[in-house]
Amino acid sequence: MPTDGVEARPGPPNERARSVSLSPWAEAWRRFKRHRMAFFSLWVLAVLVLAVLLGPLLYKVGINDIDFKARLVEPSARHLMGTDDLGRDLLARVLYGGRISLAVGLAAMLMAVTVGVFIGAIAGISRGWVDNVLMWVTDLFLSLPQLPLLLLLIFLFRDPLKKLLGLEVGIFILIVVVIGGFRWMPVARLVRAQFFSLREKEFVEAARALGASVPRQVVRHILPNSLGPVIVAASIDVAAAIIAESTLSFLGLGFPSDIPTWGRILYDGRDYMDVAAHWALFPGLAIFLTVLSINFVGDGLRDALDPRRVL
Repeated sequence: MPTDGVEARPGPPNERARSVSLSPWAEAWRRFKRHRMAFFSLWVLAVLVLAVLLGPLLYKVGINDIDFKARLVEPSARHLMGTDDLGRDLLARVLYGGRISLAVGLAAMLMAVTVGVFIGAIAGISRGWVDNVLMWVTDLFLSLPQLPLLLLLIFLFRDPLKKLLGLEVGIFILIVVVIGGFRWMPVARLVRAQFFSLREKEFVEAARALGASVPRQVVRHILPNSLGPVIVAASIDVAAAIIAESTLSFLGLGFPSDIPTWGRILYDGRDYMDVAAHWALFPGLAIFLTVLSINFVGDGLRDALDPRRVL
């Protein structure tokens, strides 16, 4: 108790708030929320994901229900996004196709990040010929023309996988493997650069001096501190994978017409642009909003996870 008779009072609320230390992830979330476009885009992306996940459960219209009396109907109260040339409801097909497009984007991203982190970590912690060989392979894949190879691989392996695994599963695995197989190189380069920077830091030197093995140094000290740029790269890879799948479907080498994706719906509606523009408008708008939202979220993550930026 003070001896001078003056009562001790706590400091102002803002000083008390500053005195509370935040965890790195809580601080990153606080910085992310201050990026207005990224925070708004996160909500837009969440609404899109919930729509494609819950929409088919609430909007109980079959994706292949044919109604020839309602062919090429414009958006109305009965068909909110109109219909196609067979009278199939486009809203039901767009909601169902969003599941496949987002699943392809996420699966291809996970594959690309996993392969990229693995190769980048080995190259970053190794010295000499191992690093040289892995970077030579990375540069080789970077120099390959991606779109022609994607088309060639899908053309060669589509039918065998369809016979082996079934139509939907075979095409899904093929597209994920092909897209993810050409997206890991930037992640590998990024992780390698992070490892080169972090392996000479004081905390890694201390762990090495205490007898920590190389795998322990990587798993406990280096890799967790490299995840910030990897998360940003992963968000960009999701958008790139969605565009790649849409491109393949638009060229007719993706999913067949009875399994709608956003790109496949665009492909089916390309010949009716003059009489039924809504057929291509709504799946194109879904691709545009999804990719734009993911890119803005990636920008926000980049700023939030970079301690040198002031938000």
